[in-house]
Amino acid sequence: MIRERMMKEGLGHRPPSGWPGQAGSIPGAELSRGTLGGLLIPLFYPAASAFAQSPPPAGDGSPMTLFEMFFLSDDPFGIAIIWLLLLTSFGSIALMIYFARRTRRAQLMPPGLAEEIRQMLLDKRYREAIERARSDDSFLGRVTVAALVESGGGYEAMERAIEEAGDAQAARMLRPIEILNVVGNIAPMIGLFGTVYGMIVAFQKLQQIGQPDPAQLAGGISTALVTTFWGLVVAIPALAGYALIRNNLDAHTSEALIVTEELIKPFRPTEQTERAGDAEPT
Repeated sequence: MIRERMMKEGLGHRPPSGWPGQAGSIPGAELSRGTLGGLLIPLFYPAASAFAQSPPPAGDGSPMTLFEMFFLSDDPFGIAIIWLLLLTSFGSIALMIYFARRTRRAQLMPPGLAEEIRQMLLDKRYREAIERARSDDSFLGRVTVAALVESGGGYEAMERAIEEAGDAQAARMLRPIEILNVVGNIAPMIGLFGTVYGMIVAFQKLQQIGQPDPAQLAGGISTALVTTFWGLVVAIPALAGYALIRNNLDAHTSEALIVTEELIKPFRPTEQTERAGDAEPT
């Protein structure tokens, strides 16, 4: 009865005039499909637009290349220190190659020189032996000519000339090699200077922003570490090369001195000469 009365009075499923949706639809369902979407879209549209238009944040996680990691820096002064150390490294390597070639055994004692001078001395061609030794600019030639020139003063004078000339020539050849020693000691100091500078920059940025931000502090810390790295890269080969070249030079010069002493053995007084000298009246 109640249902038939409501149908007669027009209170059934027919929506009132002006209500959205088709006939027979539920008003709540039409509200959820129509007006709810219109209310949510304006809320999410500004956020979506801002996300689409905003630039990617700094430090987006893209990997750095080795060149960017070890050869570049965010600070121009850091780049200058890095490339100064790189140029120093290239220069030290070039010096090591040059000094290694100069201190070879063939350069200090040319093959065949000692045999030629020995044969001339055995044939008593002393003038030719002196000229042959003087014409050779090697360590052996310089020491030999210094000894032969003092032949008039006796065997002991020739031995002293060998020692003095050997020390002088060894010092002359060792003096340029000291550059590697200087580079090996200065390069870590330059790297340490870059380390101190990078840490100062990092702490100044920390003081300015008030709160620690790893992205802003990374530049100064990276400069500090990279300059230290390159300082060690320059110093270690330079010191190692200096030690090897110096030991090589000492070994070859000592051998050359022994060869020179063998060359002047014909000038050593014999036992008969010594006895004759002792028997001479004073």
